[in-house]
Amino acid sequence: MNKTIILAKVHELFMKYGLKSVSMDDISRQLGISKKTLYQCVANKRDLIREVFQKHIKEEETAINEITAQSKDAVNEMIEIAKYVTALLREVSPTTLYDMQKYYGDIWGMMEALHQGYIYETIKTNLDRGISEGLYRKNMNTDIIAKLYVGKTMLIVDEDVFPLKDYNKEKLYLEYVHYHLHGIALPKGLKLFEKYTK
Repeated sequence: MNKTIILAKVHELFMKYGLKSVSMDDISRQLGISKKTLYQCVANKRDLIREVFQKHIKEEETAINEITAQSKDAVNEMIEIAKYVTALLREVSPTTLYDMQKYYGDIWGMMEALHQGYIYETIKTNLDRGISEGLYRKNMNTDIIAKLYVGKTMLIVDEDVFPLKDYNKEKLYLEYVHYHLHGIALPKGLKLFEKYTK
């Protein structure tokens, strides 16, 4: 069993059961490999978590790049990205997010830094595209709006602000995308938004 397959299967386990409750014994048993084989791939559980989520972020970036390349316009791109992110959120157990923030804060911080840089670039490019297509307002600072978008995305996963027991993360994210597009789109862009979301 190669490392890519191991990381993919471990990712499934983490997403379903969280990080804390899944031991290296559980992982080797689920994969049908010995712990020795597992430890030939990674030094320890922390190392495994880091690698699993680094791979996940790369895959996410590839998927979003494909969405951007295939989208009809800036509004369509934002909606398709929202659909993709919502599907991802469905797969993540609230326990996984909680465990990552509480027990693996250093990895969470590293992932967020990677993620934020990429999301910022994606949103800024989308804003510039929407302006050039006549779908978004011209009189906005795309750097500031892209940074606000990233900051608000961080707010969605903040347990203190939106406890997962009280808020559905998919609904939260979709509400946020509606809020974002209504703040930046011209009437022409909003018409497309209504058309795409029917």
